Amino acid sequence: MFINDTVLRSDWIIACKIEDVKEEPIQVIILGERIVLFKNELGIHAFKDLCIHRGAALSLGCVKDGNLVCPYHGWEYNSEGTCTKIPQLPEGRSIPLKARAIKYTCRAEYGFVWINLENNNPEFPAYPEFTDSSYRNVLWGPQEVNANPPRIVENFLDVSHLSFIHEGFLGVPEHPEIGDYDVHTEGNRIYSDEIAIFQPDPDGTGIAKNVYYTYEIVQPLSVRFTKRDPDTDNKMTIMLIIKPIAEGKSVAYGIMSVNYETGTTDQEMIDFQNMIFAQDKPIVENQKPEDLPLDLQVELSLKCDRMSIAYRKYLKRLGVRLGTE
Repeated sequence: MFINDTVLRSDWIIACKIEDVKEEPIQVIILGERIVLFKNELGIHAFKDLCIHRGAALSLGCVKDGNLVCPYHGWEYNSEGTCTKIPQLPEGRSIPLKARAIKYTCRAEYGFVWINLENNNPEFPAYPEFTDSSYRNVLWGPQEVNANPPRIVENFLDVSHLSFIHEGFLGVPEHPEIGDYDVHTEGNRIYSDEIAIFQPDPDGTGIAKNVYYTYEIVQPLSVRFTKRDPDTDNKMTIMLIIKPIAEGKSVAYGIMSVNYETGTTDQEMIDFQNMIFAQDKPIVENQKPEDLPLDLQVELSLKCDRMSIAYRKYLKRLGVRLGTE
């Protein structure tokens, strides 16, 4: 079902990993809308997954000489969505001007494909670690979640659950306290102070100590944190990015960046993140209400919830409708 959220449709939304777009076109679903992705020598392109002729799914077709070919009647569309060939037309007959595919603005950045459904080319989210040669970057996902995006995003911003849901990994119940911190707004940037978090083995040495997290809201469906080791100044940053598929159904992706030697392979980093996410998943899939309350009186909040409060205020100010109440 089509989801009419003009705020999200006007933003950049993650579609898939770049590596997922191979020789044949593929279908992705964003906000209830079917989209076909294909690539040619000019790059990756995104169209509404619909042939203007008889409504066939273009994603069932193929790419021929750089054109996307409809599987039903062989109509061919170039990178701009213009129909360049209708096999049924007699020789010399011109192609109707209305014979076009609906094209969406598309970008390949940070190892992912991103789509803007309104074609208004908004500011692209910054992730400077990806182009910083001192960082190693690992892509994570996809992970399907039966929940709306705001609940998943807020869970990522929730610092106080680490000692319980992720006991033995990201915290311990014996040290659940979260000190006061402030949230700052500078232009479009919303971020927290560094927050001290006691972890049993934050750097693989087996020594328990405090590390410091800084959280930041990047977009309505993209947030990040940076974990800093005060003894070495080693840093790990993770950006969580959510793809909204339908009401109550999302897909999570992420970028993990480290500026130090972890002693682990990329796959081991991915496996650890999968394990952590598997601990969060049943929580967000069973929260009530399913939609995130933007009225701050509906749920009881503490000072340690300031980052999630800032996120709720941000969504309300923007007017995000999907997954909010």
